[in-house]
Amino acid sequence: MSLRGTSVVRREDEPLLRGQGRFVANLAVEAEWDGVVHACYVTSTVAHAVIAGLDVSEARNAHGVVDVVTAADLDLPPYPAPSPAFDPAIVRTLLADDRVRFVGEPVAVVVAETATAAIDAAELVVVDYEPLEALVDPEAALDAPALFEGMAEPNVVLRISLDGEPADFSGCKVVAEVRTVNNRIAPCPLEPRVAASRWADDGRLHHMNAGQGPHPVRAALAKMLGLERDQMRVVSRDVGGSFGAKARPHPEETLLGWLSDRLGRPVMWVPSRSADMVGLVHGRGQIQYCRIGGTAEGRITAFEVRVVQDAGAYGNTGAALPSNIQAMLTGCYDIASLGFSSVSVLTNTTPVGPFRGAGRPEAAAAIERAVDVFAAEVGMDPIDVRRKNFLPPEAFPFHTRTGMRYDTGAYEAGMDAALEDADYAALRKEQARRRADGDDKLLGIGVATYVERTAGLGRSEYGAVELVEGGRIVGRTGSSPYGQGHHTSWAMLISDRTGVPMDRIDIVHGDTDEVPQGQITGGSRSVQLAGTSIWEASGALVDQARTVAATLLEADPADVTLDTGSGAFHVVGTPAVSVDWAAVAEHLATASRPEPGGAHGPRLLHAEETFESEAPTFPFGTHIAVVEVDRHTGEVELQRLVACDDAGVIVNPLLAEGQVHGGLAHGAAQALYEEFVYDDEGNPLTGNFADYAVFSAAEMPFFERVTHETPTHVNPLGAKGLGEAGSVGSTPAVQNAVIDALAHLGIRHLDMPLTPQRVWRAITDATAGAMQR
Repeated sequence: MSLRGTSVVRREDEPLLRGQGRFVANLAVEAEWDGVVHACYVTSTVAHAVIAGLDVSEARNAHGVVDVVTAADLDLPPYPAPSPAFDPAIVRTLLADDRVRFVGEPVAVVVAETATAAIDAAELVVVDYEPLEALVDPEAALDAPALFEGMAEPNVVLRISLDGEPADFSGCKVVAEVRTVNNRIAPCPLEPRVAASRWADDGRLHHMNAGQGPHPVRAALAKMLGLERDQMRVVSRDVGGSFGAKARPHPEETLLGWLSDRLGRPVMWVPSRSADMVGLVHGRGQIQYCRIGGTAEGRITAFEVRVVQDAGAYGNTGAALPSNIQAMLTGCYDIASLGFSSVSVLTNTTPVGPFRGAGRPEAAAAIERAVDVFAAEVGMDPIDVRRKNFLPPEAFPFHTRTGMRYDTGAYEAGMDAALEDADYAALRKEQARRRADGDDKLLGIGVATYVERTAGLGRSEYGAVELVEGGRIVGRTGSSPYGQGHHTSWAMLISDRTGVPMDRIDIVHGDTDEVPQGQITGGSRSVQLAGTSIWEASGALVDQARTVAATLLEADPADVTLDTGSGAFHVVGTPAVSVDWAAVAEHLATASRPEPGGAHGPRLLHAEETFESEAPTFPFGTHIAVVEVDRHTGEVELQRLVACDDAGVIVNPLLAEGQVHGGLAHGAAQALYEEFVYDDEGNPLTGNFADYAVFSAAEMPFFERVTHETPTHVNPLGAKGLGEAGSVGSTPAVQNAVIDALAHLGIRHLDMPLTPQRVWRAITDATAGAMQR
């Protein structure tokens, strides 16, 4: 029986539940990290200022302090820009030298014997700031003096536009416009940006990272520190979340190897939650101007979006994310005429980076809000407008006007499955009853249909499978998990291909010494790339073992087959005489000289694969949100969330549900609660969990998942990505639901987050306006 498609319980959870996880902050008790010292960064308390003076003398003399370092002590190049397309005048030093540009920017670093001593001493560093005007509003920043000298265009990091003529609205009978704010949010992984470095006895820099894959981290750090890659070993063990924000090593992490070399001791950095709230990159942060037009019968013929992207200070990866909006501009719809432009703008706020979906949720939010606004303009049900404009199944593979090649799609079928589960007709009937009765609990139904791109960048991944003593199998993967369940999924795939039970399969990841290559775990790419490489390598290992088994069976290898149910090789037609993997391993251990195999023992057989996908895949789906809005208080209660996410063939439904659930929570939280807020001087007003409204289990209903599978031809597994789908569709679905609840009051649009205050104010204003009329 194949394990694929069955809900196998996660293998990686037990040690975590028992408190036996191996996180970076646990390193201090390990022998090789004996003598570790602790770093604490002194960070800016003002958003924009000249550093007129910096006095570290008292901190340097404090108890337990080993060293205090400022920009004047460094001999390292600036932190590199994520893209060569960014304005080269934007330069960020690893520690601020003459000027600070956001609250949370590191100015100095204190290293001490204990974390407590480092924190105490950091408070003794005196920084004399001469405040400058802070830019907080990205639209206002476009007309403000440049934050860096020599910029080609003041405060513009990057401009992106769609080639060709602008969208043509001349033939449209109906044109609707909406300005939406895709609110800035903090990623808030449970584990902050912890990291540690030490120079080991082998003469190399050993670095521990809590991110999204050690190989890209090694490449980045080696470049910044002036090392060759083989001079470094990077290890990522258990990781407490990332959601895109920890994909790239931050400046503070970069300095740890340099500090370790300077001090001759291991150095660890564990920032506080409040430090990470302003130091870890933020997500989203967009203003979207959408214009949509078509016929009075609901056919959409033109659509354009203009984006103002808040890049924050220095222009991190987030400045380039509007390119993903351009790529996915049309969503699920066949729209003849398109237009897109974006400008990414510097502000004196925390730099913006990728966050779960990295541009694709923003794309879905733009088109799905616009479609609802268009539906209201033509007086049609939003479902009917979507149905009228979907790309039909026979159109696939489909080349979009933005250059994407959609692999497969069954958009209407997916939407119908979600509608049936939600009982959409009954919901509309109940909504009409409440409105007729003047019910104080306003019912809203929101729909979002989406298509997203997964494995969009870096479309290759490494996987290897090897046989070791006792007939055990070791899988090595370049995709390093941080909650996705790779240990379970990859063992399932290996077991399916080899017949070896999962409890005799070990998965190795997250160590540049144990795995020769790997890419970032992000962009919902793992199963379709790393999973396929593991699958293909497992097949190659079976072919190698078949030759050995043929020797033991005294048969021609062409006549030997593997029974994956029992994990035994036998001659075709004579299953009574067989040899298993243990017998193959025993023969190889005595008849040949095994290769060294690392911690799992000598390598008896070895097969590896680097799977390269010809193209991305394009999962799709429909989310339906049902909300109740209290007419008197504006409080929104999310009652139901129905999710139909089609990600092709699902390897493990249980893991898939977990990924969807997490994404739904992220998306609904952005729609209803989460927003990182600054005052006019650039001071953060939501810098901890007391002020920043993180979603909890109390606010999240049990979601309803509707299964729908449309296999892709892009990889042998037929799988697409799923890790970010929940956050792509749920945000506009919930937003649309709240606005739908208020539509009969004349309210056409509200920006996220849809807090009770914002909703109450809209109801109050609408009611007052109605009374005046």
